[in-house]
Amino acid sequence: MLDAAAIADLVAIRRDIHAHPELGLEEHRTAALVAEKLRGWGIETTTGVGGTGVVGTIRGRLPGQRAIGLRADMDALALTELTELPHASTHSGKMHACGHDGHTTMLLGAAQALAANRDFSGTVQLIFQPAEEGRGGAVAMLQDRLFERFPCDAVYGMHNMPGIPVGRFAIRKGGFMAGGGSFKVRFLGTGGHGGNAPHRSVDLAIPVGHFLLGLQSVVGRNVSAFDTAVISVGHIGGGSIEACNVLPAEIVVAGTARYFDNAVRDIIDTRIKDLAHSLAALHGARAEVDNSWIFDPLINNDEQTDVAIAAATELVGAEQVNNSAPAVTGGEDFAFMMQARPGAFIFLGNGVKEDGSFHGVHTPHYDFNDEIIPLGVNYWLSVVKQELNLRG
Repeated sequence: MLDAAAIADLVAIRRDIHAHPELGLEEHRTAALVAEKLRGWGIETTTGVGGTGVVGTIRGRLPGQRAIGLRADMDALALTELTELPHASTHSGKMHACGHDGHTTMLLGAAQALAANRDFSGTVQLIFQPAEEGRGGAVAMLQDRLFERFPCDAVYGMHNMPGIPVGRFAIRKGGFMAGGGSFKVRFLGTGGHGGNAPHRSVDLAIPVGHFLLGLQSVVGRNVSAFDTAVISVGHIGGGSIEACNVLPAEIVVAGTARYFDNAVRDIIDTRIKDLAHSLAALHGARAEVDNSWIFDPLINNDEQTDVAIAAATELVGAEQVNNSAPAVTGGEDFAFMMQARPGAFIFLGNGVKEDGSFHGVHTPHYDFNDEIIPLGVNYWLSVVKQELNLRG
């Protein structure tokens, strides 16, 4: 168990990372900090994996050939922080709004403990991944031969979850997090005078309006009622508020889509294209469609999920572990690592106020709860105990 001094040191690390957020594949300061800590604890350390990724390797002193990977993400979001905390972001427009500062810190805490106690059988690979937030960090590490260079028989991931009380875990077998990506459609027309001669122009507002309504029919009428899918529009842009009598020659519609089955992804992809092109043509316009599928569904392997449940249960008790948690339509590019090696991903409660409120991830008032750092560290150690018979 961590003593008060060790916890204080980890909190300081977490807040330092929080104050200096870096976007995906730009985590040079964070990666250097991680590597410095690992090497200071006598851990074999490799930097530059997949760009800015770091891997620490700890070999147990007991007989055994099995190897497992424990993964944490390091990147921040392009978001302006509004917490006004003493450790708030010092970089305008960048913020650790998803808790990756805490994830990195908890894995560092486990690394320090394992470096001090190598009484386990096999090898632990400590994977500090860059660019989880849509910039392809997992794929970059895999393309850099992650598992060939740092062999793993199984991999484990963890994410904090606001709204779940401190001291609780949540997980499920099978599909746990959605696949998804973004779409961007450019509707192009002639533009014109909206007051004097609109009949001589292509009014893009008409096909765009039908397109927005048509998107909402895809989930309800093209996807089976037994499948889960989400399509949301997050951006509509065109024209100028200073010239509202001008019909714009271009309107852009962009958004996100989520799914748990690749066949559903293909339906969404096709229908977005069909709707955009056909509606544009019907009204004398044209459309350019860019669908970008960023991450695949995250599928928890049965065997590794049992390991994760056992690790969490030993730590907090069975009543504090929800092993049939509902799937969520958030995405996680750790899914790509779990396609390469069997694994399990678990949520650790980040807390909830007495009135039921909380600041969710990807919001400007969110902050990682330092109270859960010891829980995260001990969860990782419990996984090593389950997998590699860690003693002590």
